Amino acid sequence: MTYSTRSLALLATAALALSACASKPDPVAEPVPVVQRPAPAPVADPGPRVITPAAPVTAEPGRPVPGSIDDFAYTVGGDPRVYFAYDQYTLSPEARDTLRRQAEWLKRYGNYTAVVEGHADERGTRQYNIALGARRANSVQSFLVSQGVNPSRLTTVSYGKERPVDPRSNEEGWARNRNGHTNLRPLGES
Repeated sequence: MTYSTRSLALLATAALALSACASKPDPVAEPVPVVQRPAPAPVADPGPRVITPAAPVTAEPGRPVPGSIDDFAYTVGGDPRVYFAYDQYTLSPEARDTLRRQAEWLKRYGNYTAVVEGHADERGTRQYNIALGARRANSVQSFLVSQGVNPSRLTTVSYGKERPVDPRSNEEGWARNRNGHTNLRPLGES
């Protein structure tokens, strides 16, 4: 290597070294002091843990266990259905009374959801009765929500004339089949 080539190599190396030193070093964070707390005093072992069960919920004689599905039916008067006039979806005063009792029960026992089913009698087309059943179910749901039941706990379904309660094709049978039925489900069950 000649003198000039060696000089150029040394000069390049020096320039690289100087450029590396020209940058500022990263600031170093101040160390955070570590404070150690004294260990807690040892606690004497209390022995085996005994868990006592809560008092069982029992019903009064002749009454279902409070908070059960049977209690729901008992509280609302035996039948969790409300009935509608022919080709109607407005709630009668009797239906409103039943739904008020349902709403109070549902607010008291939050471990249930409800599917409100809408039903129609056999007269009319399938399509018409599905729509009528939906209006009836929505009417029941809206009333329960107006009474303070959380809407997220209620869903609706219409069966139209597909699931009759009474198979008779007469006024009595048709009247029983025009209903809104509140069907309870424990939370988490679909």
